[in-house]
Amino acid sequence: MKTMLAITLSAGFAAAAFGQDAPELSFENTELRGGVIMMSTGRAGNVGLLVGEDGLLLIDDQLPGTGPQVEAAIAELAGEGVPRFILNTHYHGDHVGSNDHFHAEGSIVAAHHNIRTRLAGSDEFNAEGFLPILTFGDDLHFHMNGETVRAVHVPNAHTDGDAIVYFENADVLHMGDTLFSGLFPFIDLAGGGSVEGYVAAMERAYEMAGENSQVIPGHGPLSTREDIRASIEMVEATRAIVTPMVEAGMSLEEVLAANPLADYHEDWNWGFICTPRMIATLYHDAAGDGTSPLGQSCN
Repeated sequence: MKTMLAITLSAGFAAAAFGQDAPELSFENTELRGGVIMMSTGRAGNVGLLVGEDGLLLIDDQLPGTGPQVEAAIAELAGEGVPRFILNTHYHGDHVGSNDHFHAEGSIVAAHHNIRTRLAGSDEFNAEGFLPILTFGDDLHFHMNGETVRAVHVPNAHTDGDAIVYFENADVLHMGDTLFSGLFPFIDLAGGGSVEGYVAAMERAYEMAGENSQVIPGHGPLSTREDIRASIEMVEATRAIVTPMVEAGMSLEEVLAANPLADYHEDWNWGFICTPRMIATLYHDAAGDGTSPLGQSCN
């Protein structure tokens, strides 16, 4: 699983984003409570789908160019493939890449204000079809299919436009990329994210969830409230290791050479956010320079 995610989130995503052939997706679907389905491909962000008589609500929509595949996969589950509403949890291409396809089919795309701003200012996703036409600030509620779906903005976490999404009756929580379950997270410092905000977002999700909540992470397997806690503790512990090194005036190269996260490598390292990139994330966040950790090699 970690290897497949790395392929997509690096080379595979870049190819799709810049107009090369879209990847062929294979969906693994998990029926949760209350008509909620988790749709996973292992190649992009996990999708949440609410099915019912009032129409379909889709949380995120995979990579650029894959819209017809996503539509077909939804149709197999629900008998129809075009969502009434789509909610983007943040602006990255592996979560908004089919906005244009479903916009053309009549779906209404909703997202935080900052997501529309980020997409409009990008080179790849500034076409009208990608842009949400319904935007919100602190929160947004959907009342459909006997469910109340609450999208809550969590500021400066993975990005500056993240939403965590709670299906209140089903007790299902979709966290977007504020949870990379069992993995070092990608915290997009250049996109308005921060380590402090990321931890705060996970803490907010942990408070919203209950002992029996089913948690859909942005990446990784179906999870639990305790998986959120494990990620919180990992980020806090690794930050506590790296921050004093930055405060002591060590360069990034010196910190990398010290290999301060060696004890976390086996359990949390993966191909996209490898241990050196996690160190770089923590370093640049503590330094406050807004540098993306993706410039750091994994070698």
